[in-house]
Amino acid sequence: MNLRKLKATLIALCMISMMNAQNPFFEKYNTPHNTAPFDKIEVEHYEPALLEGMRLQNEEIAVIVDNADAPTFENTILALEKSGELLSNVAGVFGNLQSAETNDEMLALAQKLSPVFTEHGNNIQLNEKLFARVKAVYDQIDQLNLSAEQKRLLEKTYKGFVRYGANLSPEDQQKYRQLSEKLSLLSLQFGQNNLKETNEYVMLIGDVNKLAGLPDDEIAAAAETAKEKGMEGWAFTLQAPSYFPFMKYIKDRELRRELYMAYNSKCTNDNEYNNLEIVKDLVNTRMEIAQLLGYDNYAEYVLKERMAENSDAVYALLNQLIEAYTPVADNEYNELQSFARQEQGTEFVLMPWDWSYYADQLKDSKFNLNEEMLRPYFELENVKKGVFGLATQLYGITFKKNSDIPVYHKDVDAYEVFDKDGTFLSVLYTDFHPRAGKRSGAWMTEFKGQWMDGETGENSRPHVSIVMNFTKPTESKPSLLTFDEFETFLHEFGHALHGMFANSTYESLSGTNVYRDFVELPSQIMENYATEEEFLNTFAKHYQTGENIPADLVQRIKDAANYNVAYACLRQVSFGLLDMAWYTRNTPFDGDVKAFEKEAWSRAQVLPQIDETCMSTQFSHIFAGGYSAGYYSYKWAEVLDADAFSMFKEKGLFNQDVAQAFRNNILSTGGTEHPMVIYKRFRGQEPTIDALLKRNGIDAN
Repeated sequence: MNLRKLKATLIALCMISMMNAQNPFFEKYNTPHNTAPFDKIEVEHYEPALLEGMRLQNEEIAVIVDNADAPTFENTILALEKSGELLSNVAGVFGNLQSAETNDEMLALAQKLSPVFTEHGNNIQLNEKLFARVKAVYDQIDQLNLSAEQKRLLEKTYKGFVRYGANLSPEDQQKYRQLSEKLSLLSLQFGQNNLKETNEYVMLIGDVNKLAGLPDDEIAAAAETAKEKGMEGWAFTLQAPSYFPFMKYIKDRELRRELYMAYNSKCTNDNEYNNLEIVKDLVNTRMEIAQLLGYDNYAEYVLKERMAENSDAVYALLNQLIEAYTPVADNEYNELQSFARQEQGTEFVLMPWDWSYYADQLKDSKFNLNEEMLRPYFELENVKKGVFGLATQLYGITFKKNSDIPVYHKDVDAYEVFDKDGTFLSVLYTDFHPRAGKRSGAWMTEFKGQWMDGETGENSRPHVSIVMNFTKPTESKPSLLTFDEFETFLHEFGHALHGMFANSTYESLSGTNVYRDFVELPSQIMENYATEEEFLNTFAKHYQTGENIPADLVQRIKDAANYNVAYACLRQVSFGLLDMAWYTRNTPFDGDVKAFEKEAWSRAQVLPQIDETCMSTQFSHIFAGGYSAGYYSYKWAEVLDADAFSMFKEKGLFNQDVAQAFRNNILSTGGTEHPMVIYKRFRGQEPTIDALLKRNGIDAN
């Protein structure tokens, strides 16, 4: 009997050994720049690799804890920073593909492993002996001979333990474990519900006459979508390249209303994807965690480690924007309603599903400008050359496509990025088009961060990815971007530059590892180039004729740059108000989510509110992403980017001295210093709202 058991055990161990030997995560990658071997990775590889990564990190933590020597920066803080390499590598791939290229099997695995991930993290953060060593080093911070970056890492490490419950009593630590596990699962379920609800909806139109107003290219794209889904006719979805043109061009108001309601009531329907109760649970769970840690509400907990520092500063900014932009936004609404009434009669009331349609027509009427005029000049490949070329002009970096670097989908391209001296800087993945396994929106991420080895001097360079949902090519035309999509490209590429230029010693402080209300500065400053003629003339050519974009069309783009700018500003402010309303609560919420939402953001609403709609149930940024109590960051960073870009406006759009200063002080430093310190070093002063008001044509008085 014992021999049989021993034999079975040996067979099982051999099987595990064989599986591990075939798992690409356990082997040397043998890929250019040690990039992830996407061509070899299968779903079944993730779980054993993640579990092994956790086991190895636990061993590394045990070595730190059991070290008989007195705690030092090297044997405790640095050792902790370096731990978990395998886990980080595997989790980076798995986590990123959850957003960019997932499937039902991966979604189920994420649900299964979420509690395991959370428990592993808690076991480290709540390790009493480990925290004692970290605290012992931290208590000597003023006596130790540490560099500024070492001090920053020590402070971040110590505060991280405290913010994740290390100072709690054993009973409260157990409660924290339960709450954090619950939060992890709720966030995951929220995002998965949003993705599935978005993917399942299709509006199928069988009569071409109902497509009146829709450009031929959009009609062709809808026909192709229907064909892909095995349908006849024209199919429209809730993905951005389908939804937004529909709302902008379809003449049939009832069809616009129908699609608008489908989009804006996502995850409120009576089905398995309803997020209404999950919103309540997420809000209450985050509040409980914050109060357990000694804060009045979740916003105060989050803002403690932000430039804003507290909710009063956030509200001060939002209120300042409301005061400055509301009169202009009201004028924009009234002007658009008057324009629509010329067609619809004096009793017509402009509703949310009317805004894009009439705004586009009025824009065309005022400026002789619409998206379809611009699309031919923004062919994706040309835009890519233009954006890459802008980085070359500013920073001297160059891009070379490398087909030997494995990618996770055929739509993805991989580039080697070289610095101005020819040295390797980064890998950049680009992923532009929507598909069922990709969530909506646009984002930048990393498969590998940047770090330096203090002993060998190696500067390990990052692997950065930008992911978007742009208009797809059709059988007859390449991908032709809207102007908004072009601006989105610039935005995400700005994040990519922040990651690619990372030049810190420690990975946890490098690149985009900065305060959340500072991270949007590098992205939003790039958007300023979208309306600059000098830049547009470098790439904006008609995709058929090769002719440069006409000067008068560029002028019309500039003239229309502030068209409905106040409405757009208040829309962002409304999201910030909603976010803050949810996370400044200090009592449990069990009310009507829709009613709470409509009251929370009412001060910044320009259009009539619709009872059945709900943003909260699909607001992944604040419920399933990293912007909980942080959505104000977009407007906060907009103040910064307007102020910073004024340096380029003053000294030259492509001024390499200014660009180098921006790189040295903002893009390369990561989180090694407080963001206001490095901003003032670049700009010479603290930012004010004046540059933003000037850029938007709003009277500062």
